[in-house]
Parts: sequence; structure tokens; C-alpha cells
Amino acid sequence: MQEFDKWWNYAKPEETADKFMELLRESSPETDLNYHLQLLTQIARTHSLRRNFAEAHQQLDEVEKLLPAPPITAHVRYHLERGRTFNSAGDKQEASAHFEKAESIAQALQEDFYRVDALHMMAIASPAVDSMKLNERAIQVAEASKDERTKNWLGSLYNNLGWSYFDLGNYEQALRIFLRALQWRESKNQAAETFLAKWCVARTLRAMGKIEEAIKIQLALLEEMIESENADGYVYEELAELHLLKKDDTCKMYFQFAYNELSKDAWLTTHEPQRIERLKQLAS
Repeated sequence: MQEFDKWWNYAKPEETADKFMELLRESSPETDLNYHLQLLTQIARTHSLRRNFAEAHQQLDEVEKLLPAPPITAHVRYHLERGRTFNSAGDKQEASAHFEKAESIAQALQEDFYRVDALHMMAIASPAVDSMKLNERAIQVAEASKDERTKNWLGSLYNNLGWSYFDLGNYEQALRIFLRALQWRESKNQAAETFLAKWCVARTLRAMGKIEEAIKIQLALLEEMIESENADGYVYEELAELHLLKKDDTCKMYFQFAYNELSKDAWLTTHEPQRIERLKQLAS
């Protein structure tokens, strides 16, 4: 991990870019090439997160020209960010090729953290069956690693693996993995992540037809949500779907609450407009 990594704010890539550009002006390839190139890859990532893909690739082209032989950590991060840029733009094939190179180099350099990052990105860019296997490989690497930062991947990896099983319709195995993720999050006292882990458990219970168990968890999450004064449209949506299954008119109220919140989500309205429209229709 480089010192500049602590400045990452993935929710505010523009602010992060400003800080990274400030640090870039203080660095030079002659002084510390590995640091300089890694910083450039992260500036590229701030562009990718803002969907400025041409700018991201242009920044990575600059990195590619300066990469030395033999490989160093900058090679790994170059391939990771090139892959992420392709993946975000919808080119899964090119993305996967770069993630595979990143994983191979990271393994050779014994960079467990970036190897797990590469495996988890390979899983994201792959179909469900392959994704499951890749997540399992990533978990094996993280669990075996002596690096605490690498082990911190486990919560996300358990979650991703759970969804791989869920997408394949293997709800029992998905539930086992989600419960494992929940236990891990609770052991780390990660409040926001624990909230999400509970939601995943409840969502899987709904898929398994265990409606009352799912409602109990979602209502508990609703209480947490009210206490924290942070509205969560996904909790409302699940309560709406659960009460719809029970043929309970309470579902209309929850569908309205869900619509009010989720219709503000730019990603959902762009990629799943039919989902938003369904919430609106069922609320009326």
C-alpha cells in the first residue's frame, strides 16, 4: 500500500483526483518510479469512476510507456485499472485479459492484496459459474494470507460468492455464505456492512419462501434505519415484496416508500427503469 492510497474517497472521485494531482506534482519518476506510476494508475481510476474512459486510457498509456522490466507493483496496478476501465465501459473480454495479467504478476511478486483484487475483478467480469470459482479462489488466497490488509477482503468476497450462488438459484448455499459474511462483518464491528449482510440474508430467505423469517429481519433493519435517520429504499422494497407475497395491502405503503427513495438512484433509473416503474405501479 502506498501512502497516497489513504486519500481515496470512492464516492467522490473528483475530490480524490484533485488530491492525487497535488501529490503527483510533488513526485517524479526519477525519484521513485514505482510510486509515481502507481499514483498515475489511481488518477486514471478517478477518471474511470466518472466514466471518463478516454481520459483514463490516456493516463494509462502514459504509465505503460514508463513501465520497467522486470515487473514491479506498478505493473499490477496498471493492468487492474486498464481492466477496470474496460469493464466499466462494458468490454468484459478486454477487461478479463488485463485482470488475468494483474493476477499472474501479483502472484509472482507475492502481492496478495492485489492478487485478490485481480481475482475479485475477474469474477465480476465473468459469467455466474466462472464467477463463483474465481471468488472461491480469491477467498482461499485471502484466508491463507499473512497480510491483514488482504484478509480484509474477506467480507466483500463472501458477499460476492453468496450472490454467485444466488444467481445460480442455489439459495441454500447462498444463505450459508451470507451467514458467514454476516458473522465476519459482526466480528469486525462494521455497522454499515453488517446492515447490508443482514439484508442479503433476508433477501435469500425470501427466495427460499421463508417469508416470516425474512420479514422479521427486514423489520429489524427498518428500526435501525429509523433510528439512524438514513432511509434505505432497498429495505422498503423488500418489505413491499414480502407483504405482496402475503397479499397484505401494507405492501402499497412500502412500495411507495421504496419508489420515493429508489427513484432518486441515477444508476437504477438508467439501468433498471422497469424496476422503478413497477414500484410506482404497485404503490398505486
